[in-house]
Amino acid sequence: MKTVLIMRHGDAQAMQGQDNLRELTDKGVAQADHVGQWLAQRFNPQGLIVSPYVRAQQTAMQVKEHCRNFIYSEDCEEVTPNADAKRAVDYLSALIAVHDEIDCWLVVAHMPIVSYMVAELCPDKMPIFPTCGVAQIDYDPQTLRGHWRALYSPQ
Repeated sequence: MKTVLIMRHGDAQAMQGQDNLRELTDKGVAQADHVGQWLAQRFNPQGLIVSPYVRAQQTAMQVKEHCRNFIYSEDCEEVTPNADAKRAVDYLSALIAVHDEIDCWLVVAHMPIVSYMVAELCPDKMPIFPTCGVAQIDYDPQTLRGHWRALYSPQ
């Protein structure tokens, strides 16, 4: 059994020009810092997939200040806001299979794909994520299915 943590980025600037360039607000930085501490204390993730969008990258940077045991990290177009969730989960499943030494994976992405990814892994769940919310899923690499555990909110 593996742990998959699906996280929405922290609070970001209002929509402007190019969505991919939006940055975290001060609140978003504080949220990501708080969640980074929480993740380090409870999970210590070793695998990281993060959207290339600025706000997700900034969130991941804050998390990395506390979670220092990543042995695999990738910027991934498959987890941008409107990407295909099935494709994202298939890609994550392939990474889990290739990197069997990693027990805990963290995905840092956006609404709505974070909700859709949860639904792909746990068909009876589709949570609405708060900013910096983290879904915890127990993932079985044999069945390619997840078991819903919880949704953590920093608020």
